[in-house]
Amino acid sequence: MVRSLRPYEILVLIDPRPTDEEVAALLEQLGEQVKSLGAEIKKIDNWGKRRLAYDIRKQREGTYAVIEVSAEPSTVKEFERQLRLNENVLRFLSTRVPIRKRARPAKTQESPGGDKVLEEVG
Repeated sequence: MVRSLRPYEILVLIDPRPTDEEVAALLEQLGEQVKSLGAEIKKIDNWGKRRLAYDIRKQREGTYAVIEVSAEPSTVKEFERQLRLNENVLRFLSTRVPIRKRARPAKTQESPGGDKVLEEVG
């Protein structure tokens, strides 16, 4: 069986009441959780506290964080289940990042011999 790791971004909205140190510890814990499931962590980015568009569990603010991972779909599904059980996580959104194919350089017009011929004007 070949493992096909796909890139994902998981946006996590954390309860604003814990301190910055507690949030950092929670993000570290979430990173270890997803790693133990078999994912490869690329980056954990803490965006800080921001005002919410509407109240979630009577909170007007939330701490946003993005976890970038490479994982199998089943791994992300299990991690989402664990996030639902975590009381500090208000909301989350997992997005599969499309893999962009690199553009090939444009072919230049050359003479059939491969040498460029310059015409002398005399």
